[in-house]
Amino acid sequence: MLLHKKEILNLLAEEPEALHFASLLRAFGGRHIKNELKQIVDDLVRSGEILRLRGNRYTLPGADNSGTVQGSISIHRDGYGFVKPESGGEDIFIPGKNINNALHGDKVSVRAEKSRSQRGKLEGRVVAILERANSRIVGRLQQSKRGATVVPEELRIGTFFTVPANAVNGAVDGQQVVIEVTAWPVGGRPPEGKVVEILGWPDDPDVEVQTVIRKFDLPHTFEPETLTEALAIPSQVGKNDLKDRVDLRKLPTVTIDGETAKDFDDAVSIRQEGQNFRLWVSIADVSHYIKPGSMLDREAYLRGTSVYFPDRCIPMLPERLSNGICSLNPHLDRLTMTAEILFDRQGRMLESSFYPSVIKSDARLTYTKVKQVIIDGDEKVLEEDRPLAPMLLQMKVLALILQAMRRQRGSIDFDLPEPEIILGLTGQTEAIIKSERNLAHQLIEEFMLAANEAVARFVSGQEMAFIYRVHEPPDPTKLTAFRDFILPFGFTLEMQGDRVEPSAMQRLINDAEGKPEERLVNYGLLRCMKQARYAAENLKHFGLASSCYTHFTSPIRRYPDLIVHRLLRLALERKAGTLDKKGQRELDRIGSTISEAAEHTSTRERVAMEAERDIVELKKLQFMQGRIGQEFDGFIAGVAGFGCFVELSEVFVEGLIHISTLADDLYSFDEPTHALIGRRSGRTLRIGDPVRVRVVAVNPQARRIEFVLESHSTVRRDVATAQPAATEEYPRIPIRGKRPVLKGTGNGNRRR
Repeated sequence: MLLHKKEILNLLAEEPEALHFASLLRAFGGRHIKNELKQIVDDLVRSGEILRLRGNRYTLPGADNSGTVQGSISIHRDGYGFVKPESGGEDIFIPGKNINNALHGDKVSVRAEKSRSQRGKLEGRVVAILERANSRIVGRLQQSKRGATVVPEELRIGTFFTVPANAVNGAVDGQQVVIEVTAWPVGGRPPEGKVVEILGWPDDPDVEVQTVIRKFDLPHTFEPETLTEALAIPSQVGKNDLKDRVDLRKLPTVTIDGETAKDFDDAVSIRQEGQNFRLWVSIADVSHYIKPGSMLDREAYLRGTSVYFPDRCIPMLPERLSNGICSLNPHLDRLTMTAEILFDRQGRMLESSFYPSVIKSDARLTYTKVKQVIIDGDEKVLEEDRPLAPMLLQMKVLALILQAMRRQRGSIDFDLPEPEIILGLTGQTEAIIKSERNLAHQLIEEFMLAANEAVARFVSGQEMAFIYRVHEPPDPTKLTAFRDFILPFGFTLEMQGDRVEPSAMQRLINDAEGKPEERLVNYGLLRCMKQARYAAENLKHFGLASSCYTHFTSPIRRYPDLIVHRLLRLALERKAGTLDKKGQRELDRIGSTISEAAEHTSTRERVAMEAERDIVELKKLQFMQGRIGQEFDGFIAGVAGFGCFVELSEVFVEGLIHISTLADDLYSFDEPTHALIGRRSGRTLRIGDPVRVRVVAVNPQARRIEFVLESHSTVRRDVATAQPAATEEYPRIPIRGKRPVLKGTGNGNRRR
């Protein structure tokens, strides 16, 4: 009898309970087919098409009787992983030995139980791979006498792919390529693929960007139909466009952005009225041009956000729109949605109104010029725009008032240094400097925060569907571990049970300001925080201490802002009693899809952030390749059993001092104090200690920099004897150039 696996799958699908192997044997003819049946069943288990349960029983993945949960697996570069259950609940830890051929991002079925070694946390094993995350992989081709392999650019994939000789398709050793997977790993056999695209040599700056684009599967070219729609949109504002709009063209209005910015989606104006300030925040009316269901709208939704690299931008909208008719370029009529807000001297919002408008920006100002006016007092830098100087000084006063108001209510400000990559004409990294963030940046951030909050409160008050920007309270377990961790450094974090108020976190940040442990405290708190996201429910914004918040100010580069603009217009019609049947249908449509849109755009934001960080990290590594042998000052940012992680003070690069290079003594890792301690000398290497290191090796492909210790000094501590509780929740603080999720970028507060 010749068995087919389809017959076995059909039988298991019909049975409500898992079947014992003996039952399968009886169903298909008895003992004479035992060997054949066992081979087919084993193959089905290896491929993940069926599950083997305890007692030699078999069932389909996801069946109620399987005792498994489903979710996507996130694999660490060190080999272990975590599965986030689709049904919600605690993440499941997967030891490396239990990953069973799953690759990073795959949808898997996992059997989990309480771990004995991890204090009751869930630990599991992958029992089936339900869906592969990537059918295409980008990596570097390596050829040898044994054949060709591709090492993935994504280190978390954790395995190489073999490429048969007839599937190399002209690629040569060392080139970056894209392969299509032709066979997945089975047992001990590695996966296999064929080269479908040759990107080029890895040290070419353009190839670097193309590699990151493919690694994160970023949409980077527009469909022809999308570009055709963009070309059909007029490049100038017409008379018909002005209907039912408030004319603000005579109101002095400016845009304030970075020197390299090309898409200007926010403009501001201010007028002092006695002791009060009237602020106008006018945002590009992208919703006027991008109609729901159009190709432009579909592609903008697919992308979710613009992605910013050191040398280029992958825009959410075609440049004809993002840099053209939708951009608030100076001295040109532009359609906008305006939030007009009146504040008193304490920063309280006295009144607000919202309306479609038309503006004509008087000047495109940069942060540098605004700083020279409002901080340095040099009004001459404005040249022909000098009459705008008094308005900028009024903006400074209001911005400081709003900032003080936010801090008083408990808003958290992480003032962490961000790297700025300076590129030469060839695209190579020439320098890594601290990105400047001064009052000019903060001025725009405060106005954008105020407008976002005002819009959120207004639309939420209409009791209709809405998309919020939410930030949930920190994880209690991480907070408790962090509180114990900082005790030896002389710091305390006030908590009420397992909760903390934003103001308590801000007080801790203030206490650490100017001290050697300042970065340690800032990064540690940041690690406790959850990531801000979009949601259809108002879960509040912890970091801003705001009860109602959204994103309204960047519709050129964030799709949620475009949704908010559409809802704001409908809310205005609803309040005025002019919402017709067409508008109600549109409101119903948005309401039915808003949860899905919130989840999708949150995911796209995270992907964009990862891609941006990845290219910045690569640029850092390349920069350090030319500095092997040089010495730098830094501080210990993390400690593990195998060594110390050091962040350099000036170039914001992190590397490892491996414990084997500490030749003066034998060092042991003391987990409670997060320190390496010399057995003979008692010398202690602890988080926050200033060090001087020498660069000895850089491996961009492995994303690794190696240091050796040249000198070390101990940070003075007020509470030298305090000992935090041992915890696995706080092994070390990873500092890898990550963008803080709460810190504004100075460009419309894109991430906050």
